[in-house]
Amino acid sequence: MKYEGMIFRPPSEAESLILQVTVGCSFNKCTFCGAYQGKRFRVKSFEEIKDDIDEVSRCKIGRVFLADGDALIIPQKKLLRILSYLKEKLKGLERVGIYANAKNILQKDVEELKALKDLGVGILYLGLESGDPEVLKRIKKNATVDQLIHAGRRVKESGILLSVTVILGIGGVDHSQAHAENTGKVLSEMDPDYVGALSLMIVPGTPIEKEIESGKLVLPTPFGLIQELEIMIRNSRMTHCFFASNHASNYLPLRIQLPEEKEEALRRIREVLKRKDPALLRPEYLRALWKKDGEIKKL
Repeated sequence: MKYEGMIFRPPSEAESLILQVTVGCSFNKCTFCGAYQGKRFRVKSFEEIKDDIDEVSRCKIGRVFLADGDALIIPQKKLLRILSYLKEKLKGLERVGIYANAKNILQKDVEELKALKDLGVGILYLGLESGDPEVLKRIKKNATVDQLIHAGRRVKESGILLSVTVILGIGGVDHSQAHAENTGKVLSEMDPDYVGALSLMIVPGTPIEKEIESGKLVLPTPFGLIQELEIMIRNSRMTHCFFASNHASNYLPLRIQLPEEKEEALRRIREVLKRKDPALLRPEYLRALWKKDGEIKKL
């Protein structure tokens, strides 16, 4: 397999074959993201992709994840060709996953998404980050609240599973309440199958790092992040969703089914907030996320 640069994938794709069909991210301007720094976006040629598929064609592979940042931007005809070849060569293929953004989802109609599903696409990963309009502008998300909701609904209508990511702390202290409330409401409008809540990770060299260093953006405390989690879950009305905040960045890991376990989760969070005992949180040394010149970067 031929990879260009660092490769990122969702935690749920840990057992998947990572097939790099695009390099980098077509937008690559979100202030918090450093995943594709230094990568010039391009769509790989079919010949490059075909060679990688041929290389693993004799392996027993159940799941494939199409990297990099938003592989759904690939024109429909070419994407169908890639999926058809995958299905032909990997006889045990069960599911293909793809990162997507709101705009490239909305560039495909429901029938086009269903055509992808018919060729194995089983899940799309969409970064919501926040449901608050001001926060989305601040982080240069390149999508409005309405666009994100419509994109999520379109995926659901197609029958493809929808996994949405939100980021605790992304609004800073000044937008903490609005960020949490509005994110819970937007998640309710989307009604995703999965939600992954992360805490803001400070990646060296990103614009948001400079905002924090200058004092323009002040981050919530650990208990402030947990308060956001409580508000977000309290304001959500999903019909059938697996909600997880067990990413390494989070202070309070949760894995719950909504709405069935909502009240129990809220009870647990409120108890932690009431006691404010640091011993109840994930230890800081387990939250090391990034190294730069030997220095560990954390929240």
